[in-house]
Amino acid sequence: MAKRGGFPGGAMPGNMANLMKQAQKMQRQMEEQQAELETKEFEGTAGGGVVTVKVSGKKEVVSVKLAPEAVDPDDVEMLEDLIVAATNEALRKMEEESSKVMGNIAGGLGGLGGGFPF
Repeated sequence: MAKRGGFPGGAMPGNMANLMKQAQKMQRQMEEQQAELETKEFEGTAGGGVVTVKVSGKKEVVSVKLAPEAVDPDDVEMLEDLIVAATNEALRKMEEESSKVMGNIAGGLGGLGGGFPF
């Protein structure tokens, strides 16, 4: 009768335990990096600096600064567009930082074997 389950040679359980330990370590590192990222602020500007928007690593708008020359009552649409552009730039910077940090951690998966796609 064929064996059901188990691993031939008994080598796999040790590797699996090691893999689990490394995965748990990576998860802790990712949580620590995410917490650190959430404390940072990222700034975006538009209109040559007349509009500045800061966002947190939590993807929340922290502040909006407008230079007096950015406020034209006859062209509110332009001001709205500048705020959107500055906000999007700040969010893009935050996402780039997040991807870089998380990519560095996930890059450690290469040594784990198994060919994970991330």
